[in-house]
Amino acid sequence: MASVTFFRSLWALRNIFLIIAAFLLPIGLLLDDSLEFKCAYVMVSMAILWLTEALPITVTAMMPMFLLPLLSVQPGKVVCGNYFNDTSMLFLGGLIVGVAMEEVNLHRRIAMGIAKCLGSSPNTMMLGLMVPTWFLSMWISNTAATSMMLPILIAVSEQTLALEANSEANLSAEKDSTMDVQDIQLTEDEAGNSKSDPSQWYTRDKSKTRQENIRLNKGFTLSVAYAANAGGMATLTGTPPNLVLQGQADQLFQDYGAADAGITYANWMGFAFPLSLIIVFVTWFWLQLVFIRCGCCKATNRARQAVMKAVVRREYNKLGHIKFGEIMVLIVFTILALLWIFRNLPVIGGWGDGFLDTNGYSTVRDSTASILMATMLFVLPKTLPNIFCWKRLSESEKSGKPEYKPILTWHTAEKKVAWGVLVLLGGGFALADACTKSGLSRLVGCELRVLKDLDAWMLNMVLCFIVAGATEITSNTATASLLMPIMFELSISVGLNPLYLMISACIACSFAFMLPVATPPNAIVFSTGTLRIPDMALTGIVLNILAVGVLTLGINTWGAAIFKLNDIPDIFLNSSQISSCPGTEQVINTTMNTFSMSLPSTTP
Repeated sequence: MASVTFFRSLWALRNIFLIIAAFLLPIGLLLDDSLEFKCAYVMVSMAILWLTEALPITVTAMMPMFLLPLLSVQPGKVVCGNYFNDTSMLFLGGLIVGVAMEEVNLHRRIAMGIAKCLGSSPNTMMLGLMVPTWFLSMWISNTAATSMMLPILIAVSEQTLALEANSEANLSAEKDSTMDVQDIQLTEDEAGNSKSDPSQWYTRDKSKTRQENIRLNKGFTLSVAYAANAGGMATLTGTPPNLVLQGQADQLFQDYGAADAGITYANWMGFAFPLSLIIVFVTWFWLQLVFIRCGCCKATNRARQAVMKAVVRREYNKLGHIKFGEIMVLIVFTILALLWIFRNLPVIGGWGDGFLDTNGYSTVRDSTASILMATMLFVLPKTLPNIFCWKRLSESEKSGKPEYKPILTWHTAEKKVAWGVLVLLGGGFALADACTKSGLSRLVGCELRVLKDLDAWMLNMVLCFIVAGATEITSNTATASLLMPIMFELSISVGLNPLYLMISACIACSFAFMLPVATPPNAIVFSTGTLRIPDMALTGIVLNILAVGVLTLGINTWGAAIFKLNDIPDIFLNSSQISSCPGTEQVINTTMNTFSMSLPSTTP
């Protein structure tokens, strides 16, 4: 008994042991007094802690603030200054708008409206669960989008199983065929010919039908998580790795003398939106093959279809009429999306050209619009103000007391904005800057030149598979933070446009389809108890392969055209920083001639 208590005590302290191991295992790197190896020690220690989650990942992200100055890699002032920048503010504005949508329940109305329009057969119901999740995860966090769909998902699952139970009871008792499934009254129209013999609804073997329902519910459950993961990649603010890419790419390009990396909200959506859309439909088709099988081509059981339709109708009716606050948030959201898209369109420019500094560069960024519209949410009213001539029309309390309520208060923002994600982003920016300034990322990039003999598209695909596998067991934000500077230096050393590998690796960080621990959406749907790990793993591994294939196609076709990936910017050809990798200049010269041959042509 004492030994059991002893081992339980050790297990209770497992995180302490893991933290100690994270600092001791890579200590051999400190034997070399160079900046590269000191930075490598910090990077490996943080990678172990991110992988094991012995510390909360946000706490681990704060470690550069003390490790880098203590090891004399960078001054504390420089490290802390890397934590918040333009990209952080862009994300903060997006988070606040997302909170406002949740506060007025606009996200739920959008989701239920889409689900209501898409029908109630199993395959269209699956699409009806996926499309709103996918769309909303572009603008609010993937976690919030999945959590919002969870009650609908549970209701559909419960009603499907309740339908089976009621069908058995009705058959044995030979009662009339009108079914009451958890107080959902089905009209004759919805249930088809409800006066017909109920045995027509339940002619197959009971156990076969049960297995079919269980399999269908698994497909519905996975569809929500996968749609959330796919939707996040479509916009810059959809998921943190996209912002890690933009922030680090801008920083790295500026080190070489460029204004920025050229990644804007508009050109990112031009590339990632169609990519995300294709992945969603590929996912939908794959889930149908696995979980609906031949049922997607057969006539739908009318009773089951009626139950699904009734569930969606009930949830939509709960929302009531559209409210004043929803309209205000929808207007703010629409204006923000338009400002992001039209700030700097390729070739023709945008509204940002109206605000220039003395050197002719635009002074506004996507973060400018983001924070402007986020600020408006603390000013605009949530309900029609109970003042002046609006008093009679106001939805406020009928006390007659003049009242003005903004959509958001700072108290609400404090509670609901995911502030920890901003620190996590900042930790990635600080680590990336240290890797670049210390020379570590260049060292690793030079070592990876052993892959230079591969064609560009093959190198890219191999790296995407590696990244997609790594992101299954660690935070996608942490993975992106660690890899972006390495992808940058590897691209330079093998003579490719840095954005070619960086964008691909960033998108691959969202291909977390296999394990519950990979992303919060996976964990949320797994908590329903409908799935087992093999269900997610076996379905997800094929989806990972398909998604990497779609990404390889996208980055080598319309992605190459949008970001001009066939050309290496002059700043990398003329910079003396490249000479630290022996033979790099020759590699660049030969690669420029062969790169366009290895990529599909983007011109007619």
